[in-house]
Parts: sequence; C-alpha cells; structure tokens
Amino acid sequence: MIKNSFEQKFKDTYNLEYEPDRLDYTIVHKYTPDWKLTENTYFETKGRWISSDRSKIRAVLKQNPSVQIVMIFQNPKLKLSKSSKTTYSDFCDKHAIPWFDYKDTRGIKDFINRYK
Repeated sequence: MIKNSFEQKFKDTYNLEYEPDRLDYTIVHKYTPDWKLTENTYFETKGRWISSDRSKIRAVLKQNPSVQIVMIFQNPKLKLSKSSKTTYSDFCDKHAIPWFDYKDTRGIKDFINRYK
C-alpha cells in the first residue's frame, strides 16, 4: 500500500513495483552492561524498560551469542506499554532472557553463587 501522494505520483509516472523487498542492515553501537558477574555474564538493572532498550538487549544477545544478560527489574509485572498486556517478565520469558525481581535477593544471591 502506497503511503503518500508523492509516492503515488512516482508510481503513476514510472510504474515500478512498490516496496517489494526487505533488506537487512546493522547499525553498530556500543552497549555497556550495568554489572559484571563473569567474563560473559552481566546484570542489567531496569526500573523502566522502554522499547529501544528492549530492542538493544535483543540485538546485543543475538550478535553476542556467548554472552548472558540477566535482567533485574524494579517491577517485573509492569506492562510494556499502556495498551499492552505483556509484562517485562513475559517479554523476557518469550525471548529466553533470564530475569529477577530485585526484591528476590535470595534468588539473585543463589544465581551469583553458582558462578563463583
């Protein structure tokens, strides 16, 4: 579906196929994890977890398969947005990202001790 009148005019003039393909691209950025547990295991602490941060974590994990990032949420039951039914913890579960509620000090300490 053509998105605006300028694109429609172009199509009418040149009769080319509109948006037939999708091309992959990568933009290189640097990510600095909050806390280091081991050489390849990190903690990321979040109060608010916005869409760009979620995308960043997924991209970092995809491009660094030997790295583990464990999310620590101030409130893992917060919704991704006002209109979403998905919580921060649901998102992590869906994408196989380990997570903890920051109030779960026992669970976090046990996790840390497994790596010491």
